[in-house]
Amino acid sequence: MSAVQSPLRFRLYLISDRRLAGSSGGLLAAIETALAGAAEVEPPGSVAVQLREKDLEARALYELAGSLRSICSRFRSPFILNDRVDVAIAAHADGVHLASTSFTVADARALLGRSGIIGVSAHGADEVTKASDDGADFAVFGPVYDPTSKAAYGPAKGLAALSDAVKAAQGMPLYALGGINPSRTAEIAALPSNSRPSGIAVIGAVLGSTAPGAAVRDLLHSFKTL
Repeated sequence: MSAVQSPLRFRLYLISDRRLAGSSGGLLAAIETALAGAAEVEPPGSVAVQLREKDLEARALYELAGSLRSICSRFRSPFILNDRVDVAIAAHADGVHLASTSFTVADARALLGRSGIIGVSAHGADEVTKASDDGADFAVFGPVYDPTSKAAYGPAKGLAALSDAVKAAQGMPLYALGGINPSRTAEIAALPSNSRPSGIAVIGAVLGSTAPGAAVRDLLHSFKTL
């Protein structure tokens, strides 16, 4: 059963990287700890999880997705799978996240139905506008700052480009990715309301921490002005 409530309510989009999670007991333990930490200070659904393990074969990805689906359901957190629409359907994920070279939004919608969440990666205002026009439910824009845990798509875009992307989203939720930490989160949260994203997307800031629950709480607290 879907954990999602409409409209989208999450403010933090946690993207997986199992290679970073060793210091906190492995990926599943790190994500469970992160969601438990969020639950101490925020209502259910404030954190969404994307499973992004692009090197895994289908069966291994499906098995990991099943375990993560169970954890996310317990915390009523949206669970989104990167790219693999087939595995997302099999694992009862709430939706998929698409790269620019992946399925079109229309193709994913035809497979997932109207209730499925579809996110899109964007690296410029034009891509954000296209995602909105195509009917995506949200977009992730970046890198805003130099990322620490994911290869950059060119140099950091900066806050001015982030503001332009928010305006290009035409009301579609947009999340800032790349080099996010609590001080930068506060900087993003201080942007004018018409330039401010719906939330932040992180990888290393949480999964690279030895205390994922505290890391999530710090990020959410820094974003409290939204």
